Amino acid sequence: MQSIEAPLSMDVEVVPFEPKPESGSLPAKPLFEPLKAHEMSDGRVQFRKVNVPPHRYSPLKKSWMEIYTPIYEQMKIDIRMNLKVRRVELKTRPNTPDVSNLQKCADFVHAFMLGFDVIDAIALLRLDELYVESFEIKDVKTLRGEHLSRAIGRLSGKGGKTKFAIENATKTRIVIADTKIHILGSYRNIRVARDSLCSLILGSPAGKVYSKLRTVSARLAEGF
Repeated sequence: MQSIEAPLSMDVEVVPFEPKPESGSLPAKPLFEPLKAHEMSDGRVQFRKVNVPPHRYSPLKKSWMEIYTPIYEQMKIDIRMNLKVRRVELKTRPNTPDVSNLQKCADFVHAFMLGFDVIDAIALLRLDELYVESFEIKDVKTLRGEHLSRAIGRLSGKGGKTKFAIENATKTRIVIADTKIHILGSYRNIRVARDSLCSLILGSPAGKVYSKLRTVSARLAEGF
């Protein structure tokens, strides 16, 4: 009979024990300053250009300092008027705190060009939820001649009474420029104001629009 050999012993690798470093011995967490606007865009200067319509050239000259001061001093954006091409040009600076300031300033200048007052348009710089919506009367209903003139008259009312009533009830600002209508406000308020204006264009009497506006504005106030 063959003798049964004893199994060979397995070699066990001995790993030296290394004590874990204490929490206090870890390297300090690096602190980085937030990136500036020009650093986020790889040092490139960003531009925005806003065309000046012929009928807004004189108002722009009168209100230039009211537009220039908040854009240059508060938003840290460079602004100039290019007289050759009748265009307002905006660009970022190395000390511009936020990239979005450039677009806010462009929206502010564009709102002024549409016909809004500086006092109303400057809210676009301070509040994020505001924007401008534009549409034409022909988008709602195709009207021509005297029918179109009467529709514009219904939108304004006697001495602007109807327009002011809609503005105050919905906390918006409305500009009626011939057949174009521009509304400045928050999303919900613009929707209510637009519905009221569309009803007037379609021929609803002002009294009916007022009563509906009172109901909707009361509902909006309850929501807040």
